[in-house]
Amino acid sequence: MVPNGRPSPARPATFSEVFAQREYRFVLTAGVLSWVGDYLAKAAVTLLVYRETESVALSAAAFAISYLPWLIGGPLLATLAERHPHRPVMIMCDLLRMVLLLVIAVPGMPTPLILALLFTATLANPPSQAARSALLPRILTGDRLVVGLSINASVGQAAQVVGYLVGAAIAAASPTLALLTTSATYAVSATLIRLGVVARPTAMKAAHRSHLLRETSQGFRMVFGQPVLRAIAILVFSAMLFSIVPEGLAAAWAGRHADDMDQGLAQAVIMAASPVGFILGGLIVGRLVAPARRIALMRPLAVLAPLILVPALLDPSPLVVALLAAGCGFAVAGLLPTANGLFVQALPDGFRARAFGVMASGMQVIQGLAVLVTGLLAERFSIPLVVGLWSSAGVLLMTVAVLSWPSRATVDAAITAASRADAPDPVPAPPGLRPEPDRPGGQPVDNPEDVGQRDAGERHRNVVS
Repeated sequence: MVPNGRPSPARPATFSEVFAQREYRFVLTAGVLSWVGDYLAKAAVTLLVYRETESVALSAAAFAISYLPWLIGGPLLATLAERHPHRPVMIMCDLLRMVLLLVIAVPGMPTPLILALLFTATLANPPSQAARSALLPRILTGDRLVVGLSINASVGQAAQVVGYLVGAAIAAASPTLALLTTSATYAVSATLIRLGVVARPTAMKAAHRSHLLRETSQGFRMVFGQPVLRAIAILVFSAMLFSIVPEGLAAAWAGRHADDMDQGLAQAVIMAASPVGFILGGLIVGRLVAPARRIALMRPLAVLAPLILVPALLDPSPLVVALLAAGCGFAVAGLLPTANGLFVQALPDGFRARAFGVMASGMQVIQGLAVLVTGLLAERFSIPLVVGLWSSAGVLLMTVAVLSWPSRATVDAAITAASRADAPDPVPAPPGLRPEPDRPGGQPVDNPEDVGQRDAGERHRNVVS
């Protein structure tokens, strides 16, 4: 530890240091409940629609509808979250989903109304997640933020697996009970946020308020106009292009190449491998690798992630495919939290929710396109050939991305500029007020939180020092 009690840049923050932050514990627990609720709802509504209609297309539509808000309005909805304090945004989103899931659970609901209600409920996902993403840097600072992001990413993957398994199990017995359980998770999540998160004003300054579309476009300009943020966006989007492919093609891959393994088991193994690798990578790299080393590892891990999938060209067994997918997930998890940590630190507070909306929407679109394009190619060519060549192209793309990565000085300068933008406006001293030794220029400190904001800026800079 350094004298001020913060984790040294030479070593990573510990899990105990992260969980020592009371607000983080509440936000993480509420987030887990919301994530599990999201996947419970997908499993339950999909099965409910299929039982009511016996239509594969409609049940698939029920599953896919949760992605629509991100595709058609994610950045706009995230901008709404930027305009308001984060705590009430998260609470209102949870309560909205709770009520709508209760309505869907009413027996005899027409299928079109179920789909419409589900779509309305999923509209709460972008602002809720954007608010949570923007809140974390105000709770965790320095390397605690990066470790906290690693924990969030790993726990999110686990929540996906648990949500699908529990949702499918409960829905098989009673879709209504599954929907009621989902509604309860949102209710508890809202309660935890209300009880455990400090009320803070919105970080958006009055000078940045205009109208919704202009504010949304400012989020795009911030992400793609600032060199460091643009480089991070390119790296993250490139990783999404290939890491999702084994999971997206798992059903077809298992059907054509299951060999002696049961087809259902082969599909499950391939689909579960990437989340498992992601969980392990996020926790191991985030906890055991020093901050400076994690930043140095970002570029080799970026190239390694698609490179691990290239041996798919050899048409391996499903078990080997699962190992390759797990290795890819491990590498991606090793670089994403560090990239996310740099991203949020290079953003002024008043732009974080909007920038998150841009990134999250882009990731959803890119993953969907990657699965769609590789699926179409696999109709004409063999799946091992498609995945192997797609991953080879990913190696070239990642190589270009890492070669154009900004210098450390450029990254430091971007974080310093964001910290200065977050600093409170100076309050002029009344005439005749004598300067005090610890307040240069006689500037009074009217709000203790202002001191914390300046200290947070210093801690942000320590991450890459």
